[in-house]
Amino acid sequence: MEAGMETPQRRDPCTRPPRPPRPPGSPQPPQPPSSSEPPCDLVTVPARQGLEAVDILRRGTEDEVGPVLHDGEDGTLGFVVPAGTAAAWDVPGSTCTETDGQGLRLAPEPPVEGSDWLVPPGEAGLATDPVVLRRALGEAARIIEAADSCR
Repeated sequence: MEAGMETPQRRDPCTRPPRPPRPPGSPQPPQPPSSSEPPCDLVTVPARQGLEAVDILRRGTEDEVGPVLHDGEDGTLGFVVPAGTAAAWDVPGSTCTETDGQGLRLAPEPPVEGSDWLVPPGEAGLATDPVVLRRALGEAARIIEAADSCR
């Protein structure tokens, strides 16, 4: 992975889609409970590196991988991580998108057309630990570099 190479940012699964304007006099829509639905950020990486990282995380101890979104159109994977991760994320070849505390429960249906859950919400922990993800992405990059140098 080359330093400075970034993947496109996409709408992440933790943010609320824009709502149409409410007609005058209509009731206020229900607000999501904040205590049971923590906000999250999304780390986006190229699919090849992300798939290696998922394999590495799954070989680890219990619940090391949270929900992972595969965007087939852009060839990327998105790892759900705890809110605030984006402020300190600096892994080359990846981006981390903030949700500004707009977290909602992750829905079973993919949030972006052309995407699908590789690791669906409910089949994984709430979010991937960013320290563990950073290590797995580094190991994945080394595996890919070694494989490519053998060609």
